[in-house]
Amino acid sequence: MESLPTEPGEAQPRAAARWWRWSPRDIAPLASLAVLMVFFLLATDNFLSQATLVQVLRQGAVLGIVAVGLTYVLLCGEIDLSVGMVALWAASFCGWLFARWITGPGHAETASGVARVLLLPLVSCLAFGLATGLLTVWARLPSFIISLAMMNVAAGMSRWLTESETFRVPTVLGQLGNEGIPLSDVRELPYSALLAVGVFVVGHVVLQHTRFGRYVYMTGGNREAARLAGVQTSTIVVACLAISSVTAGLGGLLNAGRLGSVSQDQNADLLLDAVACVVLGGTSLFGGEGSMLKTAIGVITFSVLEVGLNQVQWIEDLARPMLLGTVLLVALVVNGLLAKRE
Repeated sequence: MESLPTEPGEAQPRAAARWWRWSPRDIAPLASLAVLMVFFLLATDNFLSQATLVQVLRQGAVLGIVAVGLTYVLLCGEIDLSVGMVALWAASFCGWLFARWITGPGHAETASGVARVLLLPLVSCLAFGLATGLLTVWARLPSFIISLAMMNVAAGMSRWLTESETFRVPTVLGQLGNEGIPLSDVRELPYSALLAVGVFVVGHVVLQHTRFGRYVYMTGGNREAARLAGVQTSTIVVACLAISSVTAGLGGLLNAGRLGSVSQDQNADLLLDAVACVVLGGTSLFGGEGSMLKTAIGVITFSVLEVGLNQVQWIEDLARPMLLGTVLLVALVVNGLLAKRE
């Protein structure tokens, strides 16, 4: 058994040794973030400011919450293509309930009413995730096929329920998405960022310090070996897809609050952006490798890239999506090549 250090100075060399054991793939996401920040510092007049920091936090909050659930799914070797439309369904269901229960004739925006309007969409998202997971393990089909079908189901239900109309959402969602703790006379720490940090912390603790988290890694690393070791891999897959749907729903509610209403053109890019964040941070698409810290770095990198591109004056507006895609493509290819070298 390895002995513990008896002198205070022994801990430092061990920490240094762990640092130097970082592989190029571990360092690549941080290097990408550093390169982007240096570029935007040189290309813009006021990138390193409190306003930019608040903008990055606010913009990354929704992506971060959705990416937490997707990290579980990718770690167990699956994929969930329905997160964008499940997010839209949660917001649409919330807006529909809000219109009938809260803002209708003779109704008021009470705490218990708002709680029901927020909880029911999340429960329905849990049902979506459980259905996706159970159908995946029961039909023994790849999760991308089942989740692709569920994506269309969620999108169709959203349009059917709302009849493609725009609905208001509870005031508390607007406050959560657009307000925060005051830092100065004009700046504040967004509540949405604090919520995202809380979701990341819970996701990290469950993943790194519980038996369920270890089973997620085992299922994604080698499913047959995990099954022979006694892990109920089917249950792990169902649970991860359910977690992904609930976080997608929470992200959809927060995004609707940030925008002040829900309409059918929201969350169209949420799936690809969230997957890009998770993979950009270094989590493997093939399962068994990754962490919440890496996903957080990926979300920050993606948000910095989006906010920074919008601040560069000499880039035309129509060219920004192309540049965003190109930079992401380069970063993902570099990460993939580094992973292949290992």
